[in-house]
Amino acid sequence: MDRKDAESIFTRAKGVRALVVGDLMLDEYLWGKAERISPEAPVQVVDVRREDLRLGGAGNVVNNLAAYGCGVSICSVIGGDENGTHLRHVFTGKGVDVAGVFEDPMRMTSKKTRVLAANQQIVRIDRESRENITTELEDRILAYVRDPGNLWDIILISDYGKGVLTQRVIQGIVIAAQERGVRVVVDPKGNDYAKYRGADIITPNRKEAEAASRIPITDAESLARAAAVLLEEGEYQAVLITRSSEGMSLFPRAGGEVHIPTVAREVYDVTGAGDTVVATLGVGLACGLAFDEAARLANVAAGIAVGKVGTSTVTPKEIIGCIRHEHQDSDTKIKNLDALASIIEAEKRNGKRVAFTNGCFDLLHVGHVKYLQKARSYGDLLVLGLNSDASVRRLKGEKRPLIGQSERAHILAALDCVDYVVIFEEDTPMGLLETLRPHVLVKGGDYTPDRVVGKDLVESYGGRIELVEFVDGRSTTNIIEKILQNYG
Repeated sequence: MDRKDAESIFTRAKGVRALVVGDLMLDEYLWGKAERISPEAPVQVVDVRREDLRLGGAGNVVNNLAAYGCGVSICSVIGGDENGTHLRHVFTGKGVDVAGVFEDPMRMTSKKTRVLAANQQIVRIDRESRENITTELEDRILAYVRDPGNLWDIILISDYGKGVLTQRVIQGIVIAAQERGVRVVVDPKGNDYAKYRGADIITPNRKEAEAASRIPITDAESLARAAAVLLEEGEYQAVLITRSSEGMSLFPRAGGEVHIPTVAREVYDVTGAGDTVVATLGVGLACGLAFDEAARLANVAAGIAVGKVGTSTVTPKEIIGCIRHEHQDSDTKIKNLDALASIIEAEKRNGKRVAFTNGCFDLLHVGHVKYLQKARSYGDLLVLGLNSDASVRRLKGEKRPLIGQSERAHILAALDCVDYVVIFEEDTPMGLLETLRPHVLVKGGDYTPDRVVGKDLVESYGGRIELVEFVDGRSTTNIIEKILQNYG
């Protein structure tokens, strides 16, 4: 996956509707200094300097999805206490749908308090209920999930073993999702995975996979055997086992295991990394990625998450930046159409005039450069639609292009006069024009206005056509002929 693909995913993520079902909790952090020992007992005294209250458990999954721009609904059970009220308030403030959050006055809303000094945890204090929810609350959750008015593109189950996700609840969710053709991603807990049977993919860590499969994982062979047991017993489409510093291993039911190395970075805190994985994996799947592509995206996000202290969100900007760093040859000007459309819309709102041109640009020469410099003068920015290799072959014959679309795109993007490059597969740029709606459509002087594809469209919304003369004697054909004469 390269940067422009990641940009497209997070552009599409804004249209994803996700449901998170699981155990909600608050993560409280007390930050301070520990520079002395208590005179009352041989323990450290922490001088608290700062307090922080964050969404934990399934709430951290929600937080990550919200950071990706998804529309999120949460379904869970909280206590009738101050912490439950605070959770509702935070979710509502983030625009999260809380219609599926039900209250049980007899339960305690989970809260974990971590005391830290020098970015290291000294102690954790848990206040929570762990017993299973009542049958009545199970009925309310299932009625909410089955409600035909509630439509989601992905369902994420975040199990922290606090009693909300009973076997009846999980199986009811899986069956309802199957009936609607919605994928289910599970972050499991415990050693009995029977309750997750039928989910599309589960994301246990190594320790959890060992416990559930009853196979100690010591090498690649035992890892594969453990995954095979989980796939067979759970009837999943895939199992993604997270392996800490060794990255992730994906085992699809269809075969072809994939081992994804970790993204090298300093680890500060693994708290909440699993939440980041399941959220990112779910977004990738909802946006149409295959299991392996979604897993690679989740691996990048997890690498960023463990570089932060405490339960933290990861942003699209951070993921895209990390992928860009891994792929230094990726030029930031090269965009997929969906990502570019959002950028151009924002540029227009800022008063920028957009010029557009298109072509094959095979064997870039001075005539091309002069043409593009002139095209850029008609706007505040220039978008270049580049014919794909298949499109060039259809237009110019099977022997063309001489240079592949990726190389052509990078060469063109290196020009100062070109602001964005977008590759298109069609024979004409009509699809690009309809989406981007530039102010000026620029074509070469060998065209007449009536032959310019898109002229009527551009002029229909107030745009205009500009024709630019090419430099005489400068063409790809002339270069090819000269090479054949000299070296043929």
